[in-house]
Amino acid sequence: MKPIALYASLACLLAGPAQAQSLADPTKPPAVMGVQGGEAGEPGEPAAPQLQSILVSREPGGRRVAVINGEMVRVGMKVGDAVVERVGETEVVLRRGKSRETLKLFAKP
Repeated sequence: MKPIALYASLACLLAGPAQAQSLADPTKPPAVMGVQGGEAGEPGEPAAPQLQSILVSREPGGRRVAVINGEMVRVGMKVGDAVVERVGETEVVLRRGKSRETLKLFAKP
């Protein structure tokens, strides 16, 4: 067998397993966003609110918008059964009746 034919055959053999690998879609949202109950909840319960981004206007008194579970929300809007009480630069405060929950943009190290 000629060396060129040998190299071509070897390249075809090595290329086969590489084609079988699947790649993850980098644009697909996290699984917890699309599943009722999230990872730790019971089926049928809403997913725990997850703060993904905060947008703050540079102008004094400007708009503050948060992205929670893929939805843009402002103060006074609902997230599940909670109401957005405050949008800070790195956190959002949600109110459920008399209890409050603070969602932080950055986790503590």
